[in-house]
Amino acid sequence: EVQLVESGGGLVQAGGSLRLSCAASGFSFEDYAIGWFRQAPGREREFVAGIPWSAVNTYYADSVKGRFTISRDNAKNTVYLQMNSLKPEDTAVYFCAARRRMSDSLDGYDYWGQGTQVTVSS
Repeated sequence: EVQLVESGGGLVQAGGSLRLSCAASGFSFEDYAIGWFRQAPGREREFVAGIPWSAVNTYYADSVKGRFTISRDNAKNTVYLQMNSLKPEDTAVYFCAARRRMSDSLDGYDYWGQGTQVTVSS
């Protein structure tokens, strides 16, 4: 059974940090790119960060560049999203997703997690 399980969300004050984890199982994780997306109430789901299977490059939305860092540990089948200098506008449900080739589009992702809530208070 394919699973992507996010964890690490929670409530944090503005300026604080959180580290999200995305644990994968049931597919060849090392062959897949992983993307992080988020969805705030009343808004469309949007790309946040992505990392290809090789981790040679990383990709970020302009809104999080310089504050968020994505990384992966293929030995642990896990991708991380370190989020620093959090802002109230970062409040959303954060999802990880997997596809063969890296993309910042929602289309084409084969597997999705259930999401983890991140709330940033002002």
